[in-house]
Amino acid sequence: MAAISCMAMKMTMHIDEVLLAKVMKIHNIETKTEAVEFALHELYRRARMRKFAKEGLNIKPDDWTTEEEYNLAAMRVAETPGHYGSSDSKDK
Repeated sequence: MAAISCMAMKMTMHIDEVLLAKVMKIHNIETKTEAVEFALHELYRRARMRKFAKEGLNIKPDDWTTEEEYNLAAMRVAETPGHYGSSDSKDK
């Protein structure tokens, strides 16, 4: 996978100030630049999620199998059980 280079440029944009302020407040963002970067990253993330939902991850059923040595029952027996609650509880 190729790395995405981080390039920044200064530009003038016309942005709805009320909407920008709402986004900044909701997401606790301090600067307008951070808010625009956040929005761009979020749109990119959503596009990737739509692609994954449409195309899947190309995982074959064999990729979901576990190793033969993996024995969940044996692992549970080997664990020390936790102690939950108190035996001297006053709520009896």
